[in-house]
Amino acid sequence: MSEDEQANRDSKAGPLEGYARRDLAKAIGAIGGLTAVGSLVAPVAGLTRVFEREFSGPLYSEGTYLVDEDGSRVTETVLEEGDRMTVFPETHPGAADAPTLLVRYPETEYAPPTELAFTVSGYAAYSKVCTHAGCMVSESEDGTLVCPCHYAKYDPTEGADVVGGPAPRALPQLPITLSSDGYLMATENFEGPIGPGGE
Repeated sequence: MSEDEQANRDSKAGPLEGYARRDLAKAIGAIGGLTAVGSLVAPVAGLTRVFEREFSGPLYSEGTYLVDEDGSRVTETVLEEGDRMTVFPETHPGAADAPTLLVRYPETEYAPPTELAFTVSGYAAYSKVCTHAGCMVSESEDGTLVCPCHYAKYDPTEGADVVGGPAPRALPQLPITLSSDGYLMATENFEGPIGPGGE
């Protein structure tokens, strides 16, 4: 092939090859951009939770569903009698004071100062935030709820009243009921202040 023929061929193929290279570069750039955006999703979601921890309004109101740690609404069959779990308000699950203890006992086992009107189907709900130093009441011992920080103890069948340790008052109770479709929900906010102080 002569030099003139080769030059003619290059002049025809060159622009097409250039377009192909530019398109490939654009595609690679687009993929890299999408990857970068995707990598920001988790941090942004985390920041939302961080900001929500500063929430200071009412955690529950009439019709607020109780949800588990996965965000699923809690049904009437979630607990057996004698069991407990941590639930959250569906509207503000990441708020610092949102963790709520849900317990279930035979209705005949509840006694004052439990507000029986705030219970449903054997379920009662209390703030999980200890009234002594604000730790989470996360353990149990012989049927009592125990805060692991300073061993404050609360009786869930007697309005989460203090039965041991340094806590100055009971865990506030959350009024709950069942929705028409069988999910547990609040009828209003906690009946008392959450955590230390507030007496």
